[in-house]
Amino acid sequence: MFTACTTNIDNPGTKADDHGKKALLIILDGWGIGDKSQGDVITQTATPYIDYLKTNYPNSELQASGGYVGLPDGQMGNSETGHLNIGAGRIVYQDLVKINLACTDNSILENPEIKAAYSYAKSTGKNLHLMGLTSTGGIHSSLGHLLKLIDIAQVYDIPNCYVHCFMDGRDTDPMAGKGFIADVQRHMDETGTGGIASVIGRYYAMDRDKNWDRIKLAYDLIVNGKGREVNDMVEGVQSCYDSHSEEHKNTDEFMEPLVNGNIDGRIREGDVVIYFNFRSDRAKELTTVLTQQDMPEQGMTTIPNLQYYCMTPYDDSFTGVHILFPKDNLNNTLGEYIASKGLKQLHIAETEKYAHVTSFLNGGREEPFAGEERILVASPKVATYDLLPEMSAIEVKDKLVEALKADKYDWIVVNFANADMVGHTGVYTAIEQAVKTIDQCLNEVVETAKAMGYETLITADHGNADHAINADGTPNTTHSTNPVPFIYVTTNKSARVQNGILADVAPSVLYIMGLKQPSEMTGRCLIKE
Repeated sequence: MFTACTTNIDNPGTKADDHGKKALLIILDGWGIGDKSQGDVITQTATPYIDYLKTNYPNSELQASGGYVGLPDGQMGNSETGHLNIGAGRIVYQDLVKINLACTDNSILENPEIKAAYSYAKSTGKNLHLMGLTSTGGIHSSLGHLLKLIDIAQVYDIPNCYVHCFMDGRDTDPMAGKGFIADVQRHMDETGTGGIASVIGRYYAMDRDKNWDRIKLAYDLIVNGKGREVNDMVEGVQSCYDSHSEEHKNTDEFMEPLVNGNIDGRIREGDVVIYFNFRSDRAKELTTVLTQQDMPEQGMTTIPNLQYYCMTPYDDSFTGVHILFPKDNLNNTLGEYIASKGLKQLHIAETEKYAHVTSFLNGGREEPFAGEERILVASPKVATYDLLPEMSAIEVKDKLVEALKADKYDWIVVNFANADMVGHTGVYTAIEQAVKTIDQCLNEVVETAKAMGYETLITADHGNADHAINADGTPNTTHSTNPVPFIYVTTNKSARVQNGILADVAPSVLYIMGLKQPSEMTGRCLIKE
């Protein structure tokens, strides 16, 4: 007979050893529970250590998509959403949901920043630029939001509205973008609001790893009009597909810069820019060079007097930009609550997932909490991660093992990025190698944690490598809506775990540590004894 999770002592200022156990949380980014078909690379790949854990320790499944994580029903989860929910210990209703509602009920028309942006463009005659990921992927942006912003340009009678389309191909199929471009152009024609000024792949415009040469390509396109000139943007996209090869990738994600030869849609001094991506991590770098920091060594300078609007806050340090939808405050997240007890914590990841395991896990907070240390391992500088599917997992593992042996942290959280980042390439053999790498890393990490007296929870933020092939046999590069694993490595032979959602992870960590769950956390502990 199981008894519900209970805690006894909640004594601030003592080490976890005095009133509970030390806890290790491992987040396997993009590691879902698939259908065991050929496209489920995780089950098709030998993972002897994870198989051992699942055979010998309590394990269950967590829902990580749709309404379970504050997204629209059926919407695939993503790394930002997953880490927010894991760290918050409650369902965090996502920006996508909030902005969808504002568009549906037309309350967006009363948004003071929307009114300011469009009124300024109308009264001054300055160009209005809408830029962002033009996609139905729902991870970084929404095509519906872009169409609504175009509608508002019609309401304000602004004919000089220009759209700069960043192509997806990661959260959508690699050649889905042509249809999105056609939809946007049709909508602009119908509303008489201008046209698509430029197109470029997200690989360049939405870099997040300080590859400034990639950002420069996007900057030169939208500021200087540098790109291959085409007279029809839909046909231009098709011509990119036609020229695609393994040696010269030219599908959506990697699409070369295209500029509309029929209009001058360059961003100029005093113009209005709305960056309609609601997810921050891949919107920061382009925003930085347009509004925050001159980079003369890279040939990029900020644009004077730019009226710049971000869909959501991109970085707490940004100045002089406007926010359309401010973030809700999340109090007593897992990291904050552990810090309030005077305990020490460590967050570790490689570059690609560092923001997720720090800022997003901490509810959007950039600065560390008291007693929180962080380790950033540089991601490898390769064009795409199928070229090095191990990424920096070995170094992350080594740093983590060193930290475990130091025996100075009450809670450690680590992210292994491979299943997601390599999964996005759609290259099957590379995903296999990524999965093998993670299994090998877990062996050393978990065995070290056991030896050092840590109890370990292993989970994921969303699926990806579990769904690598579409029904038609083509590579799938998007996330899945599959559940994710929840494995509890404990010395308690009577322990069991229930199924749940990502919001249940934080209460379960606190239970291991002997800490009382704060009232703000509405998730439930999944550990039963």
